[in-house]
Amino acid sequence: MNTQKSLVLLDPALLKPALAAAFTKLSPRVQWRNPVMFVVFIGSILTTLFGGLALQSGDGTASFTLSVAVWLWFTVLFANFAEALAEGRAQAQASSLRGLKKSTMAKKLREPKYGTTWLPEEAENLRKGDVVLVEAHDFIPLDGEVVEGVASVDESAITGESAPVVRESGGDFSSVTGGTRVLSDWLVVRIGVNPGESFLDRMISMVEGAKRQKTPNEIALTILLVALTIVFLVVTVTLLPYSIFSVQAAGAGTVVSMTALIALLVCLIPTTIGGLLSAVGVAGMSRMMQANVIATSGRAVEAAGDVDVLLLDKTGTITHGNRQASAFFPAPGLTEAQLAACAAQASLADETPEGRSIVALAQRLGAVQPLVGTTTEVPFTAQTRMSGIDLQSADGKVRVLRKGAVDAIRKYVQAQNGRMPTEVAKQADDVSRRGSTPLVVVDGATVLGVVELKDIVKAGIKERFGELRRMGIKTVMITGDNKLTAAAIAAEAGVDDFLAEATPEQKLALIRQYQSEGRLVAMTGDGTNDAPALAQADVAVAMNSGTQAAKEAGNMVDLDSNPTKLLEIVETGKALLMTRGSLTTFSIANDVAKYFAIIPAIFVSTYPQLKALNVMGLGSPSSAILSAVIFNALIIMFLVPLALKGVRYRPVGAAALLRRNLLIYGLGGLVVPFVGIKAIDMLLVAAHLV
Repeated sequence: MNTQKSLVLLDPALLKPALAAAFTKLSPRVQWRNPVMFVVFIGSILTTLFGGLALQSGDGTASFTLSVAVWLWFTVLFANFAEALAEGRAQAQASSLRGLKKSTMAKKLREPKYGTTWLPEEAENLRKGDVVLVEAHDFIPLDGEVVEGVASVDESAITGESAPVVRESGGDFSSVTGGTRVLSDWLVVRIGVNPGESFLDRMISMVEGAKRQKTPNEIALTILLVALTIVFLVVTVTLLPYSIFSVQAAGAGTVVSMTALIALLVCLIPTTIGGLLSAVGVAGMSRMMQANVIATSGRAVEAAGDVDVLLLDKTGTITHGNRQASAFFPAPGLTEAQLAACAAQASLADETPEGRSIVALAQRLGAVQPLVGTTTEVPFTAQTRMSGIDLQSADGKVRVLRKGAVDAIRKYVQAQNGRMPTEVAKQADDVSRRGSTPLVVVDGATVLGVVELKDIVKAGIKERFGELRRMGIKTVMITGDNKLTAAAIAAEAGVDDFLAEATPEQKLALIRQYQSEGRLVAMTGDGTNDAPALAQADVAVAMNSGTQAAKEAGNMVDLDSNPTKLLEIVETGKALLMTRGSLTTFSIANDVAKYFAIIPAIFVSTYPQLKALNVMGLGSPSSAILSAVIFNALIIMFLVPLALKGVRYRPVGAAALLRRNLLIYGLGGLVVPFVGIKAIDMLLVAAHLV
């Protein structure tokens, strides 16, 4: 469910403002930004002046000239309307987001010297680093990190999902977003941004600023369109002296009129894609937002379409991510109950799902023993890849309990002059080969045994990776598991490669390696340790539930915090590129029919043999020219829905996509204008309008 109001393709609420904007955009200061349509704009002005002069002088061509002028103005207005409609959809999304902002009162922590007291404070007066208390039914004033407490939070205003989520201190679920509401319990939040810099503020500015952000691909295409326009302009200008010379040499016919030359120029330049180019770009970002993904720029959306390497975290993306302790395998000489008791003690301070499942399994076995003495929690880090507690008894002796990855524990034990028993190492390998994750438990330098954590590969994920492979995209699984476990999961999921025992440094190095080979890399992340890799990746999707550092490093934020959304993001990016390419192909291809319509019409009086090129059997030269101009204007309006909705992407290879594109939009661009121009000509002749 989406948070923003769902807008149909041509929502009546958007049509009226878009129509008004189509006229306000007739300002030269706006028109010159689009070189192709600026030529049409100038042509419309000139043709209107020629029509007015002809009307004053009583010239019989006044009606024809003014008719051409009217449809040239419609061509400009239709292009303006397409852009205004796309911008209107984005503005509607921004307005919806702005409606989520609330002026709230916060409970701000006073200075420590005054004790633990909370004073009311306007959210606008809070600053980065301030600490606030948010209790049940309170709105979280600004983005921040939970430093204390556990609470159920309603994030439907941001994500659209009605189900509340749990936010707690520590881990990857400590980030909270301003504008969301605490449903139960309480949180102490350290504000992470200043007013005006919140996630909601950035979302609004991204959407509002989308309409004028030109991407490298868009700039390159604009240069191509300008070059084509200049070529056709030069060709059209040379036709006037050629016509004068031909009439003098042949002693027959009439010199081509300026109205006919302007009509020819407008019909030959790529007005279709020129009029829809901006709308395609804005609509691409709008479609990304409808998928509950906020992109910082159109460049990020386009890069998603060019991606050819996907780095995917195993947990939560390829597997369900709810690894649960399923069995204890004690070292020789120990019982299962002894291992379970120590594993549970090492996990009592571990609030992760894995840690809680170890305690729960030990409780079912009746092996949980209370902690006696002073405890010091040792949290898990990506560098040590282990966690546990230090337990100091009354006599001052310290008992060190740790659980962690096999290789990390092996190094830890060896550093204390201990060794990993062969039986334990073999059992860990057996667990890994089953696709589960082995955790080794130690008491000081003594290895106690292995805990098996099971995870399940998501249904249908292998087929999705097969589609990506057909698209020419390489998938790489990133996991902290050992190589045996990683290999088993990779084989089951069908990924192309994997990086096991991954550290933040290794992730960063892998991205740089692929980029050095000229490849574009996409990845997802939610933790602070993902920030360096996210900053390096070409497409970096941060989870909304992740830390502030991850969201600031990424160039996209997934409001649903769904790691598999990366696949949908890539498809949306490719759809944007395909839409632009398809419309460009169609725009260039439909020039052919206009040659057959206008060229014979303007020179047939001098060279009667050119009548053979009138393959459409158009009624008269005037009818041929006007029909081509009308079709050129109307086709922009007919293609507006396609520009806004986008060409549907299919997971096939680049060669197959190219063939399909050429068949549908290339051949269609050749055939449709012949049918359209002929139909318009028949209507004009039947109505005696020419």
